[in-house]
Amino acid sequence: MTLHLQVHGDGGDPLVVLPSFGFDHTAMAAAIEPAFAEVSGWRRLYVDLPGTGDSPAHCPPRSEAVLDAVVATVQTELRYRPFAVLGWSYGGYLAAGVTRRLPDLVGGLMLVCTGFKIRPQDRDLSGVLASNPQLGWLDHVPSHLRGHFTHAVGLQTGEVANRIVAALDVNEPSDDVYLASLRADGFALSDEDAATVCNAPVCFVAGKRDRVVGYASLFDALGNYDYASYTCISSAGHYLPLEQPAVFAAITRDWLEQCKAFLGLYDK
Repeated sequence: MTLHLQVHGDGGDPLVVLPSFGFDHTAMAAAIEPAFAEVSGWRRLYVDLPGTGDSPAHCPPRSEAVLDAVVATVQTELRYRPFAVLGWSYGGYLAAGVTRRLPDLVGGLMLVCTGFKIRPQDRDLSGVLASNPQLGWLDHVPSHLRGHFTHAVGLQTGEVANRIVAALDVNEPSDDVYLASLRADGFALSDEDAATVCNAPVCFVAGKRDRVVGYASLFDALGNYDYASYTCISSAGHYLPLEQPAVFAAITRDWLEQCKAFLGLYDK
């Protein structure tokens, strides 16, 4: 099956954007598009994963099937044109999978608050910092989200909480039964232990207060790539793009500039 895509930007090199778990294209654009305020030459393809946004849950609740659908969608849309791929959280895990499937076409890989293994017991949470919550920071957060925010948000201020709530408010309803089954029974890819080879610019971004996936595993992978960078932001957690939007935008723009030069080699 192919998935719904929302395209931003009229032309330029393609950038496939894969979302955090449960996010759709609208919520992801709210987090990622500010990085393109002063950037041109990129056509951003925001993917709705099965059970989110405008992509129905028409494949088995297994990451293997989800990745099959992502790869099929990319190949249908881009054919054999090289592209860069950016993934946040679960989307980053899938972006690594896309890179393993299409190594000759990935001209840049950016992984944000994620890892190469997805089972909770395989995540390295060593060294993760506690947060220093601002008084009343959850006042405008719906009660059913407060426990999640307390765990997942690293920079615990009212401004950050409101920014995340605003992104979640534009997120379309998801197929919660499908997503729960995916998380419980089919999360791990069969090849997650295989090497993710990428001879293009690689950018790892992590939050030192990310109590969901930690920050150590991406640092440990740094030595596997010749064109890699690693940034760990001390005052950010799992919602890093929305917690530190200015810093995230600067990192993203630097990576995009490197990818632009690399993708230009394909045209020669």
